[in-house]
Amino acid sequence: MLSYQRSGPDDPAEPESGSCVIDAIASYFATIPSSHRAIILAGGIGFFWLLESAIPLFRFEYRKLHHAAINIFFTLTTVVVNFGMAFLLLAASDWAVSHQFGLLQWASPMPGWLFLVLGLLGLDLISAWLAHWVQHKTPLLWRFHLIHHTDAHIDTTSANRHHPGESVVRFAFTALAALVLGTPIWLVFLYQALSVVLSQFNHANIVLPRVLDRALSWVIVSPDMHKVHHHYVLPYTDTNYGNIFSVWDRLFGTFSVLERDQLVYGVDTHMSPEDHSRVGNLLAIPFQPPRNRPPRP
Repeated sequence: MLSYQRSGPDDPAEPESGSCVIDAIASYFATIPSSHRAIILAGGIGFFWLLESAIPLFRFEYRKLHHAAINIFFTLTTVVVNFGMAFLLLAASDWAVSHQFGLLQWASPMPGWLFLVLGLLGLDLISAWLAHWVQHKTPLLWRFHLIHHTDAHIDTTSANRHHPGESVVRFAFTALAALVLGTPIWLVFLYQALSVVLSQFNHANIVLPRVLDRALSWVIVSPDMHKVHHHYVLPYTDTNYGNIFSVWDRLFGTFSVLERDQLVYGVDTHMSPEDHSRVGNLLAIPFQPPRNRPPRP
């Protein structure tokens, strides 16, 4: 079930060609093979990895392969968690659509393009921005999320550096979003594909012309915008929570800027290499005694 109004050629709101495009997108993502999802994930890492060599923001002095291996390990644990819990997401989406439950279902029928845009915005708000904000504001969840922030060399592989416990939390918010919004599974899978690529993009160690980056940041989360979130001290750590769309940070007053040359990556409680460069310690951090953040410089 596509859950939007198909428009005919006489409907000026959505020409037949536009409806066919939405139908094609919905049909593809409703049954997207796992191999295609893997290609999107790996292809994005490979593309931005090469781009980092061409236009780097910082010339890090680090063992790039060792750093990548740590982050890819956590990427694989995220894949395992998502695969193992996929039936819950499918059940939530299928139930909402079949029972016409959720904001999108109640507002339907609507043109396909509007259904797609509103669905992507809603998924981004609940499954990404809200999930991210909650993890920063909840001490227990922060202890899992800070593994992502301990990365002292942000690059495209950092995008999926999430503790397995955090992966479970993020998955729960995605299922919640599918239920609250009533999003069909094709729209969830489309959002996830866009989320993977955009997250790899805004974490990538690349530099764009300032004018271009600022222009992008009015619509999507640009590299400069997201890297402020990875500055090692408050209040910057608690800003720019967005994943795909920048509108939520601007709307909720959590948008901030910081000059590129002032960026210092990491989190001030775990700045030593022993804290952020060993998989065993990263897995154990949520279960270690919490550390008080040092006074702000």
